[in-house]
Amino acid sequence: MTNKRDISLGTVQETLLIPLYGRAVESRKPEPALHDPRAEEIVASIDYDFTRFDGLPSLVGSVLRTALFDVWVSDFLAEHPAGTVVEIGTGLNTRYERVGSSRAPWFDLDLPDVIDLRRAFFTDTPLRTMISASVTDRAWTDAVASGVGGPYFFAAEAVLPFLERAQVRHVVDLIAERFPGALLALDTAGPGITDTQDQHDALSKVEARMRWTCADPAEITDWCPGTRILASHTLTTLPASLHDRLPAAYQGMLSGLAAQRLPQLEEYRLNLLRLP
Repeated sequence: MTNKRDISLGTVQETLLIPLYGRAVESRKPEPALHDPRAEEIVASIDYDFTRFDGLPSLVGSVLRTALFDVWVSDFLAEHPAGTVVEIGTGLNTRYERVGSSRAPWFDLDLPDVIDLRRAFFTDTPLRTMISASVTDRAWTDAVASGVGGPYFFAAEAVLPFLERAQVRHVVDLIAERFPGALLALDTAGPGITDTQDQHDALSKVEARMRWTCADPAEITDWCPGTRILASHTLTTLPASLHDRLPAAYQGMLSGLAAQRLPQLEEYRLNLLRLP
């Protein structure tokens, strides 16, 4: 019998297992929206009851979110092959394996317990570096700034909604101050989502809860004047560059959901910002 790795993660950090499992499940499908054999390997090696997430619609949502972030990072690297990418709250993400560049510096940032787990599956390289720190701690920006330089792309996927509003504002201000003109990709959740988390299909299976309610991502432009929203999508209004290459079954599903205009889908947005 194969020995599996025991894990010990903080309350919020445990949520990283949801998108990890989502990618692994998706990758095994005959027509996947996203192919991620590395996620399959990691899930198979971890001692955790992933079956609690089986069949949940949120798994598909997490895959579509990841796929859009992949598109944004790919577009950035196509324009800036030696640009710097920073994964905020990287968890056990494998975006580098999917879209990383042989020229672009890449930083994987997360809390110490997550980085300890991540080091069981990934190693630092001359271009790829793990940083053990809280995103609210200014010190991590020194490590990123000491690299070869920008332009910079910051991907904060399924991270910032779990912080308090003041903490999110601090993070945005910190990035804007240290890395002027950087791109920041993040997700936001409105009150229809944050107020009903106890009934959420996936979050109801864990203890973590989102703290930051954002009804309109334009709120961020008020915090940081000069910030521009380059894109803001719901899962049912994905850009054609992604939607048109999804499996036909997914395209049909998203069309049906769009017609229903469900608050849980309308209030969850995937945003790409240009910081001042």
